[in-house]
Amino acid sequence: MTLIDQESSTASRHAPSVLPFRHIGERRNPWVFGVLLLVSIVLFLPVLWLVLTALKSPGQLTSDPITWFPVPPQLQNFIDATTVQPFWAYAANSLFLATVNGALTATSSAIVGYGFARLNGRGKKALFGLLIAMMMMPPIITLIPTYLLFAKVGLVGTYWPWVLWGISGAPYLIFLYRQFFAGLPRELEEAAILDGCGRLRIFVQIFLPLSKPVIATAFVLSFTGVWGDFIAPQLLLTQDNTTLAVAITTGYVNAAGFPLNNLLAAGAVLYVLPMVIMFLFVQRSYVRGFSTSGMK
Repeated sequence: MTLIDQESSTASRHAPSVLPFRHIGERRNPWVFGVLLLVSIVLFLPVLWLVLTALKSPGQLTSDPITWFPVPPQLQNFIDATTVQPFWAYAANSLFLATVNGALTATSSAIVGYGFARLNGRGKKALFGLLIAMMMMPPIITLIPTYLLFAKVGLVGTYWPWVLWGISGAPYLIFLYRQFFAGLPRELEEAAILDGCGRLRIFVQIFLPLSKPVIATAFVLSFTGVWGDFIAPQLLLTQDNTTLAVAITTGYVNAAGFPLNNLLAAGAVLYVLPMVIMFLFVQRSYVRGFSTSGMK
């Protein structure tokens, strides 16, 4: 076993970990629990109303008085929501864009975050200050200039803007990686350098394996950002290659042009479901990514 393998094994034992939070010797406050329960119920009500709307017939949506619960539930709405328009083709477009952008953003942000955390150079502090300033800038501000730039180079109507955005990284994710990498012991690098490793090998074989929770967090944030984005696909894509977010808002109308609200709700439920499933699978790594990145 080489020295770098030994140090990688040692690093795995010394990597920041999240300990379970236990209330030892503390009494639970029923008022706090009640307030949290009330807030949770209020936040869940829109989701419940969306599901109930997705199960109603057109007559139940316009009935007077209001029909609160669909009797019987119209499960056919979910089938119709996928057949009225090419639902699965638009879903494939969204999946492709979100996956490519998520993978590229997580990788490029990790590289830049490693540079800020472990490398020294002239102007590093100024660049890091610029990064913090970019975190405070809403992305919507730069969308129109970005659109004009992509239009001049002929990239409107293609998926290349999402590739370029992915290669550029994301300021918040760069900061997240920087905080995590800065918390790892210097001895890891020193031992690897003595073993003859270059910076790239140190990054790939030592730092990336230790940052799996942060990688999962970065990928989930990037993936959900693209999956839930409406404005950028509306501006940059055509009706043939647009994403599911745009298709849902424009595709469920009748012959007279009026919206089919029950199918719209059913399509929205199907649209949100993959995000819920993904979060359930990566919830532990997602939470650990935020926890370990703030330890220094």
